[in-house]
Amino acid sequence: MSLAKKAEDWIYAGTLEALQKEGSKVIKGGIAVFYHENRVYAVDNRCPHLGFPLHLGDLCEGILTCHWHHARFDVCSGGTLDPWADDVPSHEVTCENGEVWVNPRPRQERSYEKYVHRLREGLEQNIGIVIAKAVVGLLESGFPAADIARIGIEFGTGFAGGWNSGLTILTAMTRVLPKLDRTGQILALYQGLLHVARSGSGRAEHRSLSRLPGEETAQDRLTAWYRNCVEVRDTQGAERILLTSIAKGATDEELADMMLLAVTDHFYLDGGHTLDFHNKAFEALGWADAGQRVKILTSLVPLLSNPRRSEELHHWQAPVNLVAPLKEAFGQLEAAAPGSRRPLGTDEEERILEALLGDEPLDTATLLTGVITEGGDPVQLAQLVALAAAERIVRFHTQNDFGDWIAVLHTFTHAHAVHETLRRSSHPPLMRAVYYSAVSVYLDRFLNVPAASRPKADGSDVAGNPEEPLEPLNGRRRVSEAAAWVSRYIKGGGDRGTLINTLGHASLREDAEFHTFQMYEAAVAEYEGWERRSDAFAERAKETPAAGGGPLSGGTRPDRARDSAYRPYRMAAAPGREAVRGAVV
Repeated sequence: MSLAKKAEDWIYAGTLEALQKEGSKVIKGGIAVFYHENRVYAVDNRCPHLGFPLHLGDLCEGILTCHWHHARFDVCSGGTLDPWADDVPSHEVTCENGEVWVNPRPRQERSYEKYVHRLREGLEQNIGIVIAKAVVGLLESGFPAADIARIGIEFGTGFAGGWNSGLTILTAMTRVLPKLDRTGQILALYQGLLHVARSGSGRAEHRSLSRLPGEETAQDRLTAWYRNCVEVRDTQGAERILLTSIAKGATDEELADMMLLAVTDHFYLDGGHTLDFHNKAFEALGWADAGQRVKILTSLVPLLSNPRRSEELHHWQAPVNLVAPLKEAFGQLEAAAPGSRRPLGTDEEERILEALLGDEPLDTATLLTGVITEGGDPVQLAQLVALAAAERIVRFHTQNDFGDWIAVLHTFTHAHAVHETLRRSSHPPLMRAVYYSAVSVYLDRFLNVPAASRPKADGSDVAGNPEEPLEPLNGRRRVSEAAAWVSRYIKGGGDRGTLINTLGHASLREDAEFHTFQMYEAAVAEYEGWERRSDAFAERAKETPAAGGGPLSGGTRPDRARDSAYRPYRMAAAPGREAVRGAVV
């Protein structure tokens, strides 16, 4: 190559004689050039671990060592001896007529394949910084976020022990990606993938069983067999039946009915986590690859090996026996003739919310049974139970025991999972889960006596900077301050999408734990449900400006229907969407 062409395309690094005396130098483009063992080498000067300048490191026997965290690199190829550090880009060098020239383009071009490979390595070795850098590299390169999440699903469902908290976090964070800015999306994917890696660390690979031979067995029979296997905790039999059903071509709806019927055959399994995890797995099917379907569904079966059944717990039977009345109610549901579903009226909703937050669980069960058997919409009913569970959290005092906090969070996420489940399937036995959530809402009241006051705005009607709530959340015992600010922001007309993004950043802190991620995603989803209802009521009000008499209005004025239809009992000026959002804080 001519010197003229080289001067145009390459970087002049000085004379060879000068480099021999100096040992190393940094040239244009942030490239470190070394003279070592009678040869010249060039690598990117930024340590790929945390960016420390490599020209300040030591070079001995071909190994370049960064002084900050002692990451080691082959100075020729740039390859690292430490997987947590990543390879450093190396550059081609040539010497002509005593002059050193460096190609500004690294030998190893960053590509999708490189970042995907590093992401898989980070997951396998449970190295957070490798996962983080791979996520940033992929997103900045235009790699689809859903494809990044699919890599995590593929990895996480390959282990024995089944679906876990890490896969639940990843699915939840994937669902909220559209609500977050680019930084929030990076944080969400990183947290989800990091927890998948942690959940899989040290676990054995899952060895899948085979399906049953033959094609003659009907889906109804397979469903009955599956439920029987789960009843006696025979997970191997349950997995073979599930694989058989999938091979026969069962739809996701049929499989959801089969599996969730088994989950709801017993009360509030594992504090609500079993149904919650099943719901998240079926949500993951919506964006996972078709080839991941079998692994996702079979990963749920181990959850049923020995779950805690709440009907066997003392506080579900004493001082008030809640088990027998619920079983009686379930019998009435089975005996009721299926028919069309009607929306609940405004007054009916308020009466249900009053009962859910009241002190008479048996009366509440009777009310729920009456509403369902008379054709009330179970999806709307599940939404009200989730709202009551959110109100419990909003009123839960920060001085309460941490374990009690976890209990009320479980109630809300279980109620949300029930709501989402019933939106996908109207199978009558699945309605039993509404009762489980309702009873848990009732039991949570004993953990919080007396209840805390609801957050109040500071008197200003002007929305402030949406970043402001992050500051009090940096300290301890300032949750009420942050909640009051959120209340003022909402009442002042602040942009809801901006606030959701801000709360997402607050929830995605590096020290967040499982329930924080659960709560954020569930609260955002429930809030959006109330927003859709608010918009629907507004449209109905436009269509019927006179006093309404429709099933949703409950015979009230349209403006009252729009506001009070989603207002929880005794929560003046606090629509359901605000109560749910307040639960995040």
